[in-house]
Amino acid sequence: MKIKQTTVQLFLYLVVGALATVVEWGAFYVFDSVCGIHYMISTPLAFILSTFANWAFGKLILFRQKSRNVAGEIFKIYLISVLGLLMNIAIMFVAVEKVGISDMLSKIIATGIVFIWNFLIRKLWIYKV
Repeated sequence: MKIKQTTVQLFLYLVVGALATVVEWGAFYVFDSVCGIHYMISTPLAFILSTFANWAFGKLILFRQKSRNVAGEIFKIYLISVLGLLMNIAIMFVAVEKVGISDMLSKIIATGIVFIWNFLIRKLWIYKV
């Protein structure tokens, strides 16, 4: 029963993550390619927008329980997301600077790796479901 519930939650979080990823990649593309902002600055700017989108989509689709402290919930989301951002930047740095992968492909790879971190920490710590 618990495994089936977690599988459904993971699938729904995949949907939430896909929506937030569209926001992140779109923002990253605009900042990096359209505005010409260096990828190391574009990454945290896109992160700020996508983290809020992830919280909002997550509340609408998956973690629907009422929160008595929305500000505290959003604070926790950003707090743990900063660790995800640091992992994202480190992966991108290695991929771009050391391996020679393009900025956008590096962003895609980093997003995939950090996805699991984001799901587990939200499930086990923030929403405890």
